[in-house]
Amino acid sequence: MSDVRNAVVFDVGRVLYEWNLRNLFEKLIGDEEELDWFLANVVTEEWHFQHDRGVKLDVMVPARIAEFPQHEPLIRAYAARFNETVPGPVAGTHSLVERLAANGVPLFCLTNFGEEFWEGFRPTKPIFDHFKAIIVSGTELVAKPDPRIYEITEARSGRTGSQLFFTDDNPANIEAARARGWDAHLFTDAASLEDQLKKSGFL
Repeated sequence: MSDVRNAVVFDVGRVLYEWNLRNLFEKLIGDEEELDWFLANVVTEEWHFQHDRGVKLDVMVPARIAEFPQHEPLIRAYAARFNETVPGPVAGTHSLVERLAANGVPLFCLTNFGEEFWEGFRPTKPIFDHFKAIIVSGTELVAKPDPRIYEITEARSGRTGSQLFFTDDNPANIEAARARGWDAHLFTDAASLEDQLKKSGFL
């Protein structure tokens, strides 16, 4: 395995792209207090995470509407307008991807992302053309920090342990990667990531 070049594995949400449910629903709910309540009780990140784990929208959405029928239009907007929860790239990280690609560094993504939402999101973002493989939790039916999705990434990349440099904004996901021996770094901003990549010899 010594002839296999080490690879860099990126998370997507809040590493490559900003993500916040509020970005959509602040357009639809004018009252700030009502918006806060809705995001804390109806379309929550915890509820959304079901889709990351593989639950289909045609299961999730009707079930949530049954719980909160008065909010049916807003719950349907979650499914129909999900891309509006992603306002744009995280500052500075796309230029790092471009530089790594130019250096011939093998690149992979490991993301907690619902399969249906990914199918609508991926074609709009050419930055992902730089990645050799993208492991999507909703497709694999298992999400970070479950060890199984790290095993899948190892198999797809042909690398294990310290051959994989990983960056993610979630401490639990980093801890799970480190448990497998990955060179894992908690993402805070592009400048810190750049320093880490330099120290690891990628830039």
